[in-house]
Amino acid sequence: MQSYHAGEYHPPEEFPRIETDPDRDQEKNSETAQQLDESELIQDTGSIRPQNAKHLIHCLTVIGQVEGHYELSSQNKTTKYEHIIPALVAIEQDRSIEGLLILLNTVGGDVEAGLAIAELIAGMQTPTVSLVVGGGHSIGVPLSVSAMKSYIVPSASMTIHPVRMNGMMLGVPQSFSYISKIQDRIISFVTRNSKISEQQFRSLMTNTKELATDVGTVISGEQAVKMGLIDQMGSLSDAISALYELIETMPARYPD
Repeated sequence: MQSYHAGEYHPPEEFPRIETDPDRDQEKNSETAQQLDESELIQDTGSIRPQNAKHLIHCLTVIGQVEGHYELSSQNKTTKYEHIIPALVAIEQDRSIEGLLILLNTVGGDVEAGLAIAELIAGMQTPTVSLVVGGGHSIGVPLSVSAMKSYIVPSASMTIHPVRMNGMMLGVPQSFSYISKIQDRIISFVTRNSKISEQQFRSLMTNTKELATDVGTVISGEQAVKMGLIDQMGSLSDAISALYELIETMPARYPD
C-alpha cells in the first residue's frame, strides 16, 4: 500500500484513452438525424418514406376531415391542405421518390381544399396509387379517384352526396347557382378520372331513399368497383404491387 506524506505532490494516475471511430460516430449521427426527420414528417403531415424497399415510394395519408381555410377543433383528426400541397410539389420534383401511395380514411371536409389536392395528384407525372381503407366519403371520392390507379378494401365504404354549405347563406338564386357550379366541378372531375358515367354519379348524389336525414348514397367497396368509380378491390399489398408495376413500366419523369 502506498503512503503519502504532507507536502508531497503525487500526480493522478492516467485514465485509459478511449479510441473513437469518426466514421462510425458520423454514421450513427446520420441515422439518428434520419429517424428524427421521419418522426417529424409523420407528426406534421402523416407521411413517411421507407428507405429499405424495392422502390422508394412516399406514403401520404388523408385521414379525418380535410381542413381548408378555417381551422377545425383540436379534438378533430384533420388533414391540412397547407401541408399536403407543398408535400405534393416536393414529391413531384424529388428524383429519388419513384412513386406515391395515398391511403384514404376520410369523412370529407372542405370542398375546395379537397378538390385542389385531388387536381394536383391527378396532374402528377409521378406514378400514383390510392387505397381507400375505412371510408372515402364526400370530398374523399374525388381524392380516391385522382390517382393513376385506385383500390378499395372490401370493408370500406363511400358516401356520395350533394355539396353542403355551413354557416349563414342567403336564400337567393345566386347562392344556389354557386353551389350548383361547385357540384358540377366535382362531378366533372370524378367522371374524368374514373369509369362511372355522369348520369349514374348524379343519381347516386341526389338519391333520397338511401339516407334517413340526408340526400345521397352510401356504397360498399364492391359496389364502387362494379360502378366503375374505383378500379379494383384489393389490400395494401395489391396497391403496392400495382405501384411497383407503374414505376417499372412508365417512362422516367426526368430522363436527363
